[in-house]
Amino acid sequence: MNGFPILSLITFVPVIGMLVILFLKKEQATLIKYVTLAATGVQLILSLILLANFNYTAAGVFDQSSFQFIDKFRWIEIPGVSFLGTVKIDYFMGVDGLSMPMVILTSLVSFIAAISSWNINKSIKGYFALFLLLDTGMMGVFVTLDFFLFYIFWELMLLPMYFLIGIWGGPRKEYAAIKFFIYTLFGSVFILLVMIGLYFSATETLADGTKVFTFNMLALMDSSNYSPHGILSPFNPDNWRLVAYIALFVGFAIKIPMFPFHTWLPDAHVEAPTPISVILAGVLLKLGTYGILRISYPMFPDITRDLMWYIALFGMVNIIYGALVALAQKDFKKLIAYSSISHMGYVLLGMASLSTTGINGAIFQMFNHGTITAMLFLIVGVVYDRAHTRGINDFGGLATQMPVYTGFVTVAFFAAIGLPSMSGFISEALVFVGAFGVSSLRILTMISTLGILLGAGYMLWTLQRIFFGKLNEKWSSLADLDTREYIMFIPLTIIIIFLGIYPSGMLDIMNSSVNTLVEFMANGFSNIQLTGL
Repeated sequence: MNGFPILSLITFVPVIGMLVILFLKKEQATLIKYVTLAATGVQLILSLILLANFNYTAAGVFDQSSFQFIDKFRWIEIPGVSFLGTVKIDYFMGVDGLSMPMVILTSLVSFIAAISSWNINKSIKGYFALFLLLDTGMMGVFVTLDFFLFYIFWELMLLPMYFLIGIWGGPRKEYAAIKFFIYTLFGSVFILLVMIGLYFSATETLADGTKVFTFNMLALMDSSNYSPHGILSPFNPDNWRLVAYIALFVGFAIKIPMFPFHTWLPDAHVEAPTPISVILAGVLLKLGTYGILRISYPMFPDITRDLMWYIALFGMVNIIYGALVALAQKDFKKLIAYSSISHMGYVLLGMASLSTTGINGAIFQMFNHGTITAMLFLIVGVVYDRAHTRGINDFGGLATQMPVYTGFVTVAFFAAIGLPSMSGFISEALVFVGAFGVSSLRILTMISTLGILLGAGYMLWTLQRIFFGKLNEKWSSLADLDTREYIMFIPLTIIIIFLGIYPSGMLDIMNSSVNTLVEFMANGFSNIQLTGL
């Protein structure tokens, strides 16, 4: 695979599909849908080829030589004579054990969301063009190693998602879309400011020995590249570095979403069409936690160590608050939305442990949450398409009328609860083991375990109200799953059960990179001498 730009292909295949769609007539609805399916299908196949050639023992995280499938060339170069000197920005892509699971997740969820989009009948050409552009933006974030390019992909997702909610959403779609846009843009401004501050604080040494300011993420993770007088330099005794860390963390926390920045998510989920809810929960929320692991942690390891308790605290609040609010919901889709807030709290808790077990559990939880929640939103979409209501108390006895559908629902619900033999159990267990192993986090971890009981409460209660008891005669004509819906559910079910039985299939991908990250977090920037600089 050396020299073959597979990461660029994986990222931009959806854009090629989008361009094809733009040249088609709007009346060619079926062809437009098949082009979208083909583009996401090719992306999924390329991701599996990437996985088949992935070296599990390469560490990644900091050393370019241990990143794989590198695609790098000079993208922007502006000669200058001012204090800026020559501005050089690279097109730099690569993957390691942190990003590889997210690449697979993005391609899988996008493919299934494309199948789920088959029922879209309004402005089909515009919908599928935006859908594919959104896919490219998400994938680009997970494979880029240049902060400037990362930010471009990060922002690229904003407009497609805004229009996909605002045009194809529910009755309050404009409100939900604007709220999503404002929250996300607010966080992006913080990320942009920190990116600029880091750029002027560190330099990269080129092959000819020239030193230039840099957006290279790997260079920004090396303290030796920082100027002692850089505003965000680890050698600078001022507090700007702490301010930058908090600003960057808030920018990523909004996307997670972390309490108290979570209020955009339920509205966006409820109003978004089912395929966009699938992408939103399955992939988009992971961008926040991935950004923290890829950028905040290795570029600010000293501050992360100091603030780990507070990160765990916010994780605990997410877990308990999200579960309690989910328990009170009467709208099926909103319940799943708040369950996402709760389950992303487990990711924060595992990340806060700064241990191999905890961070492995956090990344594994990111993947598992993506597949499980994608399945849960598909489940809501199936019943809503038939009944045109999401009220939990409007149903009853659907297991009699739709037995196959109920079987898939049961798998997804028990996976979300964390039943042993399901993938969710393994990742949550690793999170708790990793966090409990840190003495300062034990009380927070013990409180967080209440999320398991609350999760079982709202999931089982929902299962009982919708699917068991006497069949509501109003729904006696509802049809069970069709072929298209089988195709959506079967792959996700297989993955959930397979990773519950054989979690090493995913954990082995991450181990080497996570070990390197944990070692760096323990020792990185620890020998900095501030005196006399």
